[in-house]
Formats: sequence, structure tokens, C-alpha cells
Amino acid sequence: MTIPQASALNILHIDSSARPGLSGRDRHGSHSRRLSARLVRRWSSARPQDRIVYRDVGSVPPSHVDAEWIAAAFSPPEKRSDEQHARLAESDRLIAELMAADLVVVGAPMYNFGMPAPLKAWLDNIVRVGVTFGFDRKRAGEPYWPMLPAGKRLVVLGARGDYGYDPGGRQADANFVEVGLKAPLAYIGLRDATSIAIEYDEFADERLARSIAAAEGAVDALVDRLIGERAEPLSARPLSPVG
Repeated sequence: MTIPQASALNILHIDSSARPGLSGRDRHGSHSRRLSARLVRRWSSARPQDRIVYRDVGSVPPSHVDAEWIAAAFSPPEKRSDEQHARLAESDRLIAELMAADLVVVGAPMYNFGMPAPLKAWLDNIVRVGVTFGFDRKRAGEPYWPMLPAGKRLVVLGARGDYGYDPGGRQADANFVEVGLKAPLAYIGLRDATSIAIEYDEFADERLARSIAAAEGAVDALVDRLIGERAEPLSARPLSPVG
């Protein structure tokens, strides 16, 4: 049986490292940018029909949430002033990119155990009541619900100076990057998440080299798996768990 050509997908590629270059190519380049660029390059090579939207919050940070943003976001849209609509315009653009994306690829290095401040600013702009999550205090049971369209996937590509931050590792409890991203994104409906990271950056020895090789291999395998799933008939795929 011939499988019909899959329709084009939208890929949202976000980088957040303060380092502008790529490790292995540029002096003092970023490991997380290296992984995210590799994933998108491999994906585009296999699926050139897909649309890539790139946002570098590391070099062009979104505005941080402030009192004016909060007042605008919690005002009914029909009652917002022109100034309030203008204050939310950036948030509107970021949310539109997320809403349209089938795959969200986030380069997220670890800074002091958490994500970079510009990435947190992006997150705060896209987790918004009445737009990406709903709230009704009178609603029976759970008063909150996600509003993102179903079927999206998240890939978090990280870099860490130390080691042992993956589940079961010596410092797993201090890893606030993945949980800091996955928890709020799951809250708004993006629950299918995978993370891959390079470790040992501060050691700069053979352990770093092995970690880079392992992470790049994992990125390649992930891309191949996800693209392979796209080539399968829907009837051949296992049902995703609900919840």
C-alpha cells in the first residue's frame, strides 16, 4: 500500500543561550544551540516541506511580565484599552507561534540550576488565562483546563556544566530546567515531551566529548523516530494515553 505524502508541519525552534555561536564551530559556542540546530537541520533534510519558525530569545529577549501586563491579561478583551492591547501584542505573537506549531524545539541551557531568564520571560508570556489555559472558579472539579490544540510535541535540548541531573542522577533534584519548562507547558496542554542534554561542560575533558557524542546520537535517533511516526498510517499508531 502506498502511504500518502504527509502534509507540511510547523516547527517552532527556540534558542535561549546567552552564547551566540555553536560549540564545535564557534569559539565559546553554545552546546544547546548546537543540539537544536542539529535537530532542525536533520529534520529539514528529511522533510523540506515543513515550515520552520525561529525565535532567538537569548539574543532578543521577550518583555518580562509586569503590572501593566497582568492588568491587561486579566481584563476582558472587549474592555481592554488601546494601551492594554498594545502591551499584550508581543504575547499575542508568541502565543500564535506556539498555537501553530506541531513540534516545539527549545534550546535550554542550565543557568544556576534553572532556565535562562529570557526563556522564563517567553514562558510567562505564553501561559495566559483565557488564551492558553482556562479558569472558572465555579467549574465542578478542576477549575483549570488547557487550551492548546492536541497533538503537539516538545523537545528540550539542554547543556549543563556539571553532571548527574537526569532522573536518578546525583543532582536530579536540582534540575529545575526540564521541570520548569515541562510543568507549565503541560498545564496549557503540551504534554508529550522529550529532553536531551550535554553535561560535563565545566570539565572540558573526554567526558564532555562522550556526552556531546551521546546527545547528538540521541537527537538523531529522536528525529528519525518522530519522522518515522509521521510516515505511518494513523491506524498503525498506538493510541496516546489520556491524562
